[in-house]
Amino acid sequence: MTVLVRDFLPADAESWVRVRRAALPYMVTTPEQVLSDLADSHPDRHYRLLVAEEAGEVIGTAQVGISHESPKPGQGFCNPYVHPDRRGRGAGSLLLRAGEEHLAAVGATDVYTWVLDEPANSAFAGKRGYAARRPAHFLRLGLADGTLPPLPEPPAGVALLTAADFEDDPRPLFEADAEVTSDEPSDVPVELSDYEDWLASTWRRPGFDRALTTVVTVDGRVAAFSAAQTDGLTRYWSGMTGTLRAFRGRGLAKLAKNDSLHRARAAGYTDAYTGNDADNGPMLAVNRWFGYEICATEVRYVRRLP
Repeated sequence: MTVLVRDFLPADAESWVRVRRAALPYMVTTPEQVLSDLADSHPDRHYRLLVAEEAGEVIGTAQVGISHESPKPGQGFCNPYVHPDRRGRGAGSLLLRAGEEHLAAVGATDVYTWVLDEPANSAFAGKRGYAARRPAHFLRLGLADGTLPPLPEPPAGVALLTAADFEDDPRPLFEADAEVTSDEPSDVPVELSDYEDWLASTWRRPGFDRALTTVVTVDGRVAAFSAAQTDGLTRYWSGMTGTLRAFRGRGLAKLAKNDSLHRARAAGYTDAYTGNDADNGPMLAVNRWFGYEICATEVRYVRRLP
């Protein structure tokens, strides 16, 4: 059978999610998220979704675009994934080639990709001129077995709110997200400065659970938060947990995440996932304290386009 690569169509959303969940089961992926990410993407991102199709069946996917929020121009990304039962048919190579061609056409100088840390995947990337950079871990915590640490009483002046409490004005959460994101370890630094883009891509993104996202305030100021994404069924993902610089060293990130996890368990979610840069020791320590265990590792690879 011949494998063909084409642009994603809205009718592919269910198939897209089927492939992504099989290839990367640690992420929270829903059809609504896929459609929203494409529809609400910033023009400067040059975001494109590709599918690999064989005999009318979607067997692979790829997300391609420019990291437009990076202060360094020309930083592209292409993340292809092929269904585990359909590997060895050339779908990954075709998706990557199509993604690179798109990125070159829109001015990318470098292409970054995440590769699961398995010998076959590493060999695939190396053969195509990609060099390994920094690793990151996926971690899982079972919520159904009741092993969460007890939730302490907040100190004086500290309050536990949710993102839903900021419905009228979410800008303080945008500003907190921007500061924490800028300090996150990454090969491609990110500067969040476009509030309207953040509203479209984060605040209104399907799956962002405002009721389960905990916000810690100190004397009325946002000090820390733990953002929650869910699939509406059983899976919960910690999208970002962090503390603003002026409030670090007081255990507020741990407090925020603990509160969010308790809310998630009470809401019926059974599996909590998160991701950590392998060099982010403080956050890895927090997650180990909760009982998270590493379930997979990805490595960031990069290739300079000719």
